[in-house]
Amino acid sequence: MNSERATGVVLRTRPLTDTSLIVHWLTADLGRLATVAKGARRNKSPFRGQLDLFYLADFSFLRSRRSELHTLREVQVLQTHPGLRQDLARLQQVSYCAMLIEQTTETEAPLRSLFEQFTRLLIELPNQPAQPQTIFAFEMKLLQELGLKPPLAEAKLSAGARQILGRLEELDWSAVLRLRLSAAQLEEIRQYLHGFLIYHTGKVPKGRAAALAGA
Repeated sequence: MNSERATGVVLRTRPLTDTSLIVHWLTADLGRLATVAKGARRNKSPFRGQLDLFYLADFSFLRSRRSELHTLREVQVLQTHPGLRQDLARLQQVSYCAMLIEQTTETEAPLRSLFEQFTRLLIELPNQPAQPQTIFAFEMKLLQELGLKPPLAEAKLSAGARQILGRLEELDWSAVLRLRLSAAQLEEIRQYLHGFLIYHTGKVPKGRAAALAGA
């Protein structure tokens, strides 16, 4: 059986057995997929130190014919994003974004634009303090990719909040992180997007409150 190759970001890991891990990836061309890293929890495993949260890596895997859980073969780490681990607020923000991706997307559906947005965020976020607009911008960009772009012209929002949401959807991450919002605008946008996400996706990950509170 031939192995497949992909470049992906580790969204989440969890133990499968005393020695093995399940690794959830976000990739550009294969979307979200899950692999078993057999023996990864052993001290002498070749996977040791290669499969931490938000690591970007090239990897190969054997596709399962019976389930959506494939077998990880090799990993070559490209980026570890150490700056994210130096600040709890930043880590909470990217963790929420990862949970939102998992909640709202289907497995193994191509997500190139979303992959690019998320990987750019991992690079840019350590350059500025964690800020609420990071979460709002990611929610807007994700909703656009899902075909659920909020109809801002019809929204019950102030003109200022409506303009900011439109900009958050379009700006790159470095520009998003430079924006300054008033306390009133932050609260108005927080409530609007919370309600929109619940209505269109069914629920909001629990991490949202922590991601915004720490910013």
